[in-house]
Amino acid sequence: MGSTKVTLRQREISKGRYSLYLDFYPAIRIPETMQMSRREYLGIYIHEKPRTEIEKDYNREMLTKAEAIRAIRIQSIINENFGFLDKNKRNADFLDYFYQVSTRKDPKWSMVYAHFEKFVKGKCSFGDVTVDFCRKFRAYLLFTDQLKSKKLKVSQNSAAGYFSTFRSLLKIAYRDKLINENINEFLESIDIKDTKKEYLTLDELKILSKTPCDIPVLKTASLFSCLTGLRISDILKLDWGEIVFASDGEYCMRLCTEKTETETTLPISLEALQLCGERSIGKVFKGLERNMTQQPLKDWITSAGIEKNITFHCFRHTFATLQIALGTDIYTVSKMLTHKNVSTTQIYADLVNSKKRESANKISLK
Repeated sequence: MGSTKVTLRQREISKGRYSLYLDFYPAIRIPETMQMSRREYLGIYIHEKPRTEIEKDYNREMLTKAEAIRAIRIQSIINENFGFLDKNKRNADFLDYFYQVSTRKDPKWSMVYAHFEKFVKGKCSFGDVTVDFCRKFRAYLLFTDQLKSKKLKVSQNSAAGYFSTFRSLLKIAYRDKLINENINEFLESIDIKDTKKEYLTLDELKILSKTPCDIPVLKTASLFSCLTGLRISDILKLDWGEIVFASDGEYCMRLCTEKTETETTLPISLEALQLCGERSIGKVFKGLERNMTQQPLKDWITSAGIEKNITFHCFRHTFATLQIALGTDIYTVSKMLTHKNVSTTQIYADLVNSKKRESANKISLK
């Protein structure tokens, strides 16, 4: 696009008229449709053979307007080009870059990539990635259908998560100096709607720990999450080399969390360590796969007689609510969960407070 030429052309239409359009070479992306195109029809026509002075004046006026639009397009192209330090970087394949990054991340990245590929119609260069372009992708996520079902829309909370992932990609591209502007500074996140956070009570957790599971590694990993608050993405990649002695003589985990890319040191209890089994080399929970956290997990929860809609992420909620309920201060819990802001952890304190209110109302003299 650094050498895009813009030519004003005419195409014969009905009733002795010519339609005016701009011819771009090479093709550019049309913002309204997100498709690559060589033509932009201006919605302006002129007379093929003007017979009167009025028709001649009309032709001159329309051609002047068309030339003005052409000049504006050229100026836009020049401005955008000089907004990038390196023309080669600008023309590089952003879609392919997104794909390469997504293959090293958790499955949600692949889902966001699939939506983005659909949004850009299978083609996108770094030069296309502007603030306005990213805002259009944000709007797309809020109103698009799910990939697997056109009858269902992507939920707002899913859209929020997808756009957050996309912004993480922009952060990585900026860090890698593939784009020279921190676009995230000009983008608004998508608000998350409050939803009911399910978690296990201490009694339910004890029942679950005594309930047999058809997949032993799923059980140990789930209980480990309840005792540490780790996300499934971090448990899947947890390596024995990351479990080390701390200065206080106890064990801790030194890891970089998948979601926040935060380097952290987290203490680990002896009970949680015992769930890891005998120390070896490589992955701690060998054989654990993400698909086990779907139907196999539901079957195990049901067999324990627990009727709540518990997902693997609910074990993280369980850790947080039990810690706060048992007296751990919210700041410490926030650090254990690797939250960047204590305000994110506050919702668990609110959950515990609501339970306190329920328990207070259970005793009545009436």
